[in-house]
Amino acid sequence: YQYPLMFGLILAFCWCSLVCCSRIYMGMHSILDVIAGFLYAILILVVFHPVVDLIDNFNLTYKYAPLIIISLHLALGIFSFTLDTWSTSRGDTAQILGCGAGVACGSHVNYILGLQLDPPPHTLPLSLSSLTVTVFGKAILRLLIGVIVLLLTKVAMKKATIPLACKIFRIPHDDVRKARQRMEVELPYRYITYGMVGFSLMFIVPCLFHFIGLS
Repeated sequence: YQYPLMFGLILAFCWCSLVCCSRIYMGMHSILDVIAGFLYAILILVVFHPVVDLIDNFNLTYKYAPLIIISLHLALGIFSFTLDTWSTSRGDTAQILGCGAGVACGSHVNYILGLQLDPPPHTLPLSLSSLTVTVFGKAILRLLIGVIVLLLTKVAMKKATIPLACKIFRIPHDDVRKARQRMEVELPYRYITYGMVGFSLMFIVPCLFHFIGLS
């Protein structure tokens, strides 16, 4: 959508500030951690922005892209953490990687099936339509239905993956919270659960909206 540049800059600044301040307020990171993360994000943006279209085209069109995406995200999570004690960082990272893999795989399936869920490039940028009661109502309905589907997906996958991982790796699951702190349980649980959430976000929910006329 076409919107004023200043509005976008203000929104990005406010969102970034809220995220950074919340990490300090919750005691998850120090000020130095946040500054280093902010600078690292800028570095990532500078490096990857020129090749975003190339990566996106690969994810959509290459036959074995889902296999490569899932394998790469799993490897990043497994080999990036060697912890002496449990930390929330490992689970958070696995959650982000799993969701990213699910989003990429969902986009690939949309492309393979020929589902034009996005407007064609020649129609971009779109103009913001006037806010009417009908438009607002449809937006709220889409939000509610989408959130419910994603929450149900998360709950169902969580109920299935934790006991399954405990059974495979022979870990007692009487205390679920303690079992989740084991890497053998935490990584599969986070990857599979949030991978399916990401997949649902990109494929299942949009298809549902199209089916019920809320596209």
